[in-house]
Amino acid sequence: MDDLQRAITKRKSIDPEFARTVDQGYEEFKIGVLLKEARQSAGLTQEALAEKLKTKKSAISRIENHADEIRLSTLYHYAEALGKKILVSTQ
Repeated sequence: MDDLQRAITKRKSIDPEFARTVDQGYEEFKIGVLLKEARQSAGLTQEALAEKLKTKKSAISRIENHADEIRLSTLYHYAEALGKKILVSTQ
């Protein structure tokens, strides 16, 4: 564990609000990364995907970089354009 991870772990243990926002932020970041990886795996650029979705490259960038603001319907369309499905699970 590096110094940053130790500092985050320590702060999370003493500050529940910090823990909640860090964990939430990480999940939102992870969604964006997964979307970008799926697009790249499909061999599409942001421009090509935007064309398939009849939108602009900036919209695709916003989806991938600000996944906290993505609507569920947009997420389904994004996945569908890549030939993928979105599965929601509770664990």
